Amino acid sequence: MFATYLIGLREGLEATLVVSILVAFLVKSQRRDRLPQVWAGVGLAVALSVLFGWLIEYTSTSLLSRSEDRELFEAITSVAAVVFVTWMIFWMRKAARTIAGELRGRLTEALAVGSLAVAGMAFLAVIREGLETALIFYSAAQGAAGDSGPLLALIGGIVTAVVLGVLLYASALRINLSKFFTWTGALLILVAAGILKYGVHDFQEAGVLPGLNNLAFDITGALDPSTWYAALLAGMFNVTPAPTVLETIAWIGYAVPVLVLFLRPARRTPAPAAATVASAAPATSAPAAASAPAVATPTAGSTSPDATTTTTVTERGADTGAEAEADAASAPQRA
Repeated sequence: MFATYLIGLREGLEATLVVSILVAFLVKSQRRDRLPQVWAGVGLAVALSVLFGWLIEYTSTSLLSRSEDRELFEAITSVAAVVFVTWMIFWMRKAARTIAGELRGRLTEALAVGSLAVAGMAFLAVIREGLETALIFYSAAQGAAGDSGPLLALIGGIVTAVVLGVLLYASALRINLSKFFTWTGALLILVAAGILKYGVHDFQEAGVLPGLNNLAFDITGALDPSTWYAALLAGMFNVTPAPTVLETIAWIGYAVPVLVLFLRPARRTPAPAAATVASAAPATSAPAAASAPAVATPTAGSTSPDATTTTTVTERGADTGAEAEADAASAPQRA
């Protein structure tokens, strides 16, 4: 259940931050009249995401009669989920620096077009997170058939994310988003490795891959499947005491290189001299910075995967720019 809670928390907070950026921009731009369109787009995205998740489950349980077909379907969705997780993690690390500005720019263009464009923009900003959540949840919860625990854990993660997002928006809470996305990203990589291992097992059961009975090792005596810690490892990362050779190769072959790429320090580029001189001059763009919420601010020289420092989503006018600058100045710099 921890894996599905983590999925709900990570994806939910990403979506909540996106919505917070849109709402705060409209509030600061004196365009509260467009808030209903934003909420309509968000609501439609959530509804379609739930429908997509139900459709996946219905296809597996009702439309596919042969067990081999179900195994093959589950294997394909597992591989697709791993691709989505990997892409999402690395995309967030790259886009964290510019996502707020891009969203504000798109919303400005949508406001010039009309209400339908605003709703469509909000829909597109959220639907990706929703579809990813539905697909990843289905793949992560395959081993808990007939148990409502993973679904409740997913809902709990989403609720936690919404609460955190509201507190960030109200400036009642500060969290280090860089560390949050780094740690959750690393854990999701391990979850994705378990999903890929599960997919390989399904391919073997469907007869697509060989070696179903060719075990890499069997440590059932040391890791009793009936114990709570064995169940925890299996539920979180699909670590089992008797995996096949191909399952083991898939788990290690994915987890190790992807973790290395994700956690390696980002390359630092020396700041131009002109930029150094400019940074010493008084800031003249505070009103512009105050027009939207600050979610994550790039930190020069940071070695964290996301390379960002924490700010809050707020609607307090000029205080936003000052808070962002203070956070950036107080962030630790690594030589």
